[in-house]
Amino acid sequence: MSAPDASLRIGPRRPQARMVCVFVHGRGQSPEEMETGVLSRLDAPDVAFLLPRAPKGAWYEARAVDPLTSATRSALDEAIDQLAAAMDEARAAFPGVPVLLGGFSQGACLSIEYVCRGLSTPDALIAFTGCRVGTPQDDRPDDLPKGLPVYLSGGDADPWIPVTAFADAALSLGRSGVRLRADLFPGRGHEVCDAEIAMMASVLTDLSSGRAVGFGAPR
Repeated sequence: MSAPDASLRIGPRRPQARMVCVFVHGRGQSPEEMETGVLSRLDAPDVAFLLPRAPKGAWYEARAVDPLTSATRSALDEAIDQLAAAMDEARAAFPGVPVLLGGFSQGACLSIEYVCRGLSTPDALIAFTGCRVGTPQDDRPDDLPKGLPVYLSGGDADPWIPVTAFADAALSLGRSGVRLRADLFPGRGHEVCDAEIAMMASVLTDLSSGRAVGFGAPR
């Protein structure tokens, strides 16, 4: 069993792993819940997974759509530092293989903010039910690498990430020059649907096979 503040590691070790995925849980969740609710639905025997754990069950206290305060910025800085350490750990443990960064809900928001700071760029980003942290009026970093494959998803019945926040994220990411696919699912609540799992599976397959990410799964 993992210690309360320890990351969860799943899957093969070197040299069997053909790629590694760092996947970030949401508010009030755990790496174990991401393993059960998301990763167990994938057929990815050659992918190693590293799931960091928020020390207090949340990466920051505010809602993602709230205006940024000094307290939220400070908490976000600490969370991004922890995610950066997880990314460094993944690259050190599995040198030379592709790295996918993904997350759900608050973990997706954190992952978006991580890449917006231009840190240790992953080979692709998957943000299930994610958005930018803060509002368009806030001073937010926007240093994404051009051409980065990004999959952004949301649901119009999601009570945590409204459609306006999804649209703001799509606009922010799209303007930065990433290669974006954004799917908004009608009637989908705060969950990861089968179509999103299929998209993640296709991204994993492309990366582990050395192909460009094609976002080949249907909506």
